[in-house]
Amino acid sequence: MLSFLGRLFRRGTTESLAGLDPLRTRVIVGLGNPGPEYIDTRHNIGFRCVEVMARRFGASWQDKVSSLDALVAVVHPDQERTLVLVKPQTFMNRSGKAIREVLDFLQVAPRSCLVLYDEMDLPFGTLRLRERGGPGTHNGMRSVISELKTEDIARLRIGIGQSSPGEATSHVLSDFSAEEEDVVRQIVERATLAALDWAEHGAAVAMNRYNNT
Repeated sequence: MLSFLGRLFRRGTTESLAGLDPLRTRVIVGLGNPGPEYIDTRHNIGFRCVEVMARRFGASWQDKVSSLDALVAVVHPDQERTLVLVKPQTFMNRSGKAIREVLDFLQVAPRSCLVLYDEMDLPFGTLRLRERGGPGTHNGMRSVISELKTEDIARLRIGIGQSSPGEATSHVLSDFSAEEEDVVRQIVERATLAALDWAEHGAAVAMNRYNNT
């Protein structure tokens, strides 16, 4: 694990998506809303995770790839696999459209994609990785399942804590408090490592290591 991460974090690239081997490609998507007003909101914790990965890889975000509604960053951690990081630019409720476009362009099956997103139904700081399932109450994941026409897509839910009754929208669009930010940085770090574990070892190993945190 450590040797893999060492290689991963030393090697960045700004290579295009063209010509990638679909069988060796894994797609890691962070959900969020584009725009500076949403950067620090709870709903954008998925964006924050893939941004941390891109910085560690030394990868640059590309915004003009075959008219995709997403920012993408490409990394080759070793000779066996490629990671494509994705930030949909369609806003949360239409995230599935952007993900479908990326997967179709790469000719990658949904089972080779992991989606990271915020989850109100989990305690603050909790991680839950699953290989498949319904969207729950999350509109972004509902869009993903609708567009891909399958529930067989891995997802890493990141607990942001419960909202007050009737205040779900204001809760997810609120910023983390100053007191919460130190914990958020740790959450993002753990979620990043869980996603990389999924890419290297598969969902079962990653679930065993991170679902109790």
